[in-house]
Amino acid sequence: MANSQEWSVEALADLRERYRAERERRVRPDGVRQYLAAAEFGYYADDPYAGETAEREPLRDRVDVAVVGGGFGGILAGARLRRQGVERVRVIETGGDFGGTWYWNRYPGIHCDIESHVYLPMLDETGYVPEWKYAPGEEIRRHAVRIAEQFDLYRDALFSTAVTALTWDDATETWIVTTDRGDEFRATYVVTATGTLSELKLPGIPGIESFKGHTFHTSRWDYAYTGGTPDGGLARLADKRVGVVGTGATGIQVVPKLAEGAQHLYVFQRTPSTVDVRANRRTTAQDVGADHDGWARERRDNFLRIVSGEAAEADLVADQWTRSAGLLEKLLPSFRRHGDRAAFEAAYEAADAAKMNDIRARVEQIVTDPGTAEKLKPWYRYACKRPTFSDLYLQAFNRDNVTLVDTADSHGIERVTERGVVVGDTEYELDCLVFATGFSVGASGIHSGRLPVHGRNGVQLQDVWRKRGPRTLHGLTSNGFPNLIQLGGVQSTSSVNYTHVLDEHAVHAAALIAAAEAEGALVEPSCEAEDAWVTALAEGAADHEWFHAECTPGYYNAEGRGRPNGPTAYPHGAFAFHDLLRKWRAASLGEILHTRTVALD
Repeated sequence: MANSQEWSVEALADLRERYRAERERRVRPDGVRQYLAAAEFGYYADDPYAGETAEREPLRDRVDVAVVGGGFGGILAGARLRRQGVERVRVIETGGDFGGTWYWNRYPGIHCDIESHVYLPMLDETGYVPEWKYAPGEEIRRHAVRIAEQFDLYRDALFSTAVTALTWDDATETWIVTTDRGDEFRATYVVTATGTLSELKLPGIPGIESFKGHTFHTSRWDYAYTGGTPDGGLARLADKRVGVVGTGATGIQVVPKLAEGAQHLYVFQRTPSTVDVRANRRTTAQDVGADHDGWARERRDNFLRIVSGEAAEADLVADQWTRSAGLLEKLLPSFRRHGDRAAFEAAYEAADAAKMNDIRARVEQIVTDPGTAEKLKPWYRYACKRPTFSDLYLQAFNRDNVTLVDTADSHGIERVTERGVVVGDTEYELDCLVFATGFSVGASGIHSGRLPVHGRNGVQLQDVWRKRGPRTLHGLTSNGFPNLIQLGGVQSTSSVNYTHVLDEHAVHAAALIAAAEAEGALVEPSCEAEDAWVTALAEGAADHEWFHAECTPGYYNAEGRGRPNGPTAYPHGAFAFHDLLRKWRAASLGEILHTRTVALD
């Protein structure tokens, strides 16, 4: 790794101590319990985009596949199933339309932080070429709708509807799907695509319910109050004192627009983000090589290869993600193959120190007030938190109407009053308080227990996992829960470009269902297959602990409390995982199919 010669042993030791001290300033004894579910404050979670929910009769019919979730995971599952001729695909979505995250998040300044031409799925199939290198949220939402329309997913979709239970019926070998709208229908297969970041969270600040001003979460932006659009122009804030809590990926995008519109903006920060160059621009088909079939797949695969630490002949995307690829994979596949852990960690630490010095130097170059600049400098390793990119965020702190309030010494905001927010000895009086506090990791869907799943003999999935830990094959299927396929779950893989992961999962799900239909069989792994997969995950899983244990608190490490018990992801990266799935489908797919005891309708 580059720049390792610039760092002495003593300098790195000093840096480690600074990182440790800054981490301890932010670790809280309540860990993830410091956050509240939005359900405790119903108005935060209400859907401001759907309008009045239309009345309908509860459904009592049968479909081939029920897909739980209408974000990109659910859309891709539906589209891949449609491509192979599955007729009755029903997507059930709590929002008022397709889009998932991009349905809910419509806040000012919203853009994707992954290049559009690799983030937006099925570009080859839809013939669409994004207009920007980093697409605005509305372009992404419209592309989700485009896929759903092209593959006729609206036909059987249920919106403004939440699945309340999934129950396997042994007698008919179908799933009974119930919802909060009184539906109780059957499905031969169920695909869950509820996402890992789908339930908004709020900080459990004492007095949060007492604030008398206006307040909302960024995923439910109130344009009726602020005026404007996602492009900005928040004119109704011109006489308002606004506070924003949260300086992660969302806060980085929201702050510049709030700064332009508000009379005064207070940014309450616990941990600063790394803020690198964005350099967004309009693009043409020629710019991205969209002149031949398969161009988007080639570009997406190239990006994944590089950010997974694999060698590539060229860097087609050439942005800050790919240039920092060696710091995004905690342990590179090449290191794992050669096994020289100590040498890797030393080289990694030096390269990381160089990168973070550049990030901190950028803060000094842009922010004119030295005290504010010092508070905005991130003191942790680059991949401890999701990197952010902006050419507007740091500049906003040079405005006279923007105040940065650092809360690290008090481990966050102390309390909220009727009039504002208290940090230290100061009460900041506000007219509006905006929470840019993101989503709870794994708080929704079948793994959290919020959606009960009963398999064979009434056994509940959460009970099995609570006793033995997660048990899956490839993170997608589980013994005792036939014809249930879990997209984007634990024990599979992840990537900075999560839509690519979801699409590979959707392709795999469609292949499993096609094979089961062809053989008249059930999709269900054996206990032996699960054991073998858990063993494979455990190889190298502990190598990640040295990294996360030293990170500043965040959702990557359970707010500073380490990683979940047991291996949770394939240790060799997304590129290798996708290759493994393709080879498994070619050689071993039949192992997951079991003879049905009842005939298919």
